[in-house]
Amino acid sequence: AALQKLRGSSDLSAELEEMLAEQAAVKGQRAKNPWELFRNAALRRQLLSIVVLSSAMQLCGNDSMYFYAAYVFQEAGIPEDKIPYVVIGTGSCELITSVTCNMIIDYAGRRPLLLGGYIFMAGWAIVFMVALSQQTQISWMPYLSMACIFAYILSFGIGPAGVTGVLPTEVFDQMSRPAAYMICGSLLWFNLFLVGTAFPFIVKSLAHFCYIPFLVVCVCTALYVWFFLPETKGKSFLEISEEFRKRNFKTKTRGGFYKGPEEIKTTTL
Repeated sequence: AALQKLRGSSDLSAELEEMLAEQAAVKGQRAKNPWELFRNAALRRQLLSIVVLSSAMQLCGNDSMYFYAAYVFQEAGIPEDKIPYVVIGTGSCELITSVTCNMIIDYAGRRPLLLGGYIFMAGWAIVFMVALSQQTQISWMPYLSMACIFAYILSFGIGPAGVTGVLPTEVFDQMSRPAAYMICGSLLWFNLFLVGTAFPFIVKSLAHFCYIPFLVVCVCTALYVWFFLPETKGKSFLEISEEFRKRNFKTKTRGGFYKGPEEIKTTTL
């Protein structure tokens, strides 16, 4: 009855069947703690995926764009008393695109949104650095820098910001999700502190090319998503788990490939 009220529909047979199947799969298990996730070989690829994506959320340089925003808007000729409102506008863009992402995520899929977001961010990072380096030589470069700030934030909101938060729910079972979210949250805050502490030193060392580290993070994350993250759209938890199980327990030794937890015990990863 509660599910019918939540969904607004009486036809919930497929969803109930999936929920009951997941319940049966974890029957008799207890909730795992974070250390158990790190020690569990069957969850290695899932854990690596959320570690990479949660870290990239802060290390991609989106928050650092706000560091440059006031300077770029001032150079573009925006009155100083209006700059705070324009900066608020950039944050509003991120909010709007994050909401939009949640509306289209089931249509577009998780991998395309993540992949497209990080690829576009990498491209805009290159344009932004070029624009910053030429800002004093070419009169219209501040406007290009301003456009890059909005484009970078929009790319972040439409992909990584909207998708990363839902992945732990889809790739971990009920017994592992609380620990997975604890790891994600810890990484988000730690990497936010790391970027906030290191960014002034990066700017001092690299000047207009300070976005090179963030560019590397975006490219590496896009490559990880392309090669290692399966699509979860339209799949049940058990189907997603099976895809990860094949990745987790597929390892090459001198004798060939071994698959499955029963064989992994006799093989060196």
